[in-house]
Amino acid sequence: MKRDNSASLKARYVPISKVSVLTMRRMYEIYSGYYENVSLDLFCRDMAEKDGVFLVAERSTKRVVGFSTMKTLDMEVDGRIVRGVFSGDTILEKAYWGNKALHMAFFLRVIREKLRHPTRPLFWLLISKGYKTYLLMANNFLNYYPSPEKDCDKLASLVDRYCDELFREYYCAEKKLLDFGSGYTHLKSDVAGITDDMRQNNEKIQFFETRNPTWERGTELPCIGEVSYSLLLNYPLDLWRKSRRTDASVTAPVVANN
Repeated sequence: MKRDNSASLKARYVPISKVSVLTMRRMYEIYSGYYENVSLDLFCRDMAEKDGVFLVAERSTKRVVGFSTMKTLDMEVDGRIVRGVFSGDTILEKAYWGNKALHMAFFLRVIREKLRHPTRPLFWLLISKGYKTYLLMANNFLNYYPSPEKDCDKLASLVDRYCDELFREYYCAEKKLLDFGSGYTHLKSDVAGITDDMRQNNEKIQFFETRNPTWERGTELPCIGEVSYSLLLNYPLDLWRKSRRTDASVTAPVVANN
């Protein structure tokens, strides 16, 4: 049954040790609905390696409709300690695509991490097997890598650093891609496909596919975004503006595909 995307959702962070068995099974149910080659055992083992998860639920029914996992790590780069916030599996039921509850919860968590160590550089670490995940960073960050718009190659070494720490066995530094093999989880064929129109009309989607041409079989594009104070100050305003544009499009005679 199709649900109203305007329905109110709430997202909250939960330490992985506090996630119940029933909630874990619900998360797996959502995930397996959009991805191939995922077993409950593999899913649970991957969850156990994370620090926590953002659970997205309907306010009225408390029904979980999406989630995003999170892990933090410290890295030494050029003799200085930097902190990374790694986002793992992220999925939201299609009826709610475009809802910003998860974005806001993640943003508040990042603020908390920044305030804990105000002088320490902070970065969002993300691996993307689909263009929608890549756009989460590309559409919201001022400085990120890889980028079609600006030279942020200074961040490339940080991609190498965190991939070496988290995914050494699967990382190709030359291609800047993670390849977990042919049996790895990947999006189902009817989820988040890329059309010719999208390639022609969206530079960032075209760039994602150029950098990760084998995304359909599950290769991941490692990304990194700088969490600066400028970003933290501007993000709420940008989110509000995007929300206003989305609301206006509901009654517009012509609605463009994103």
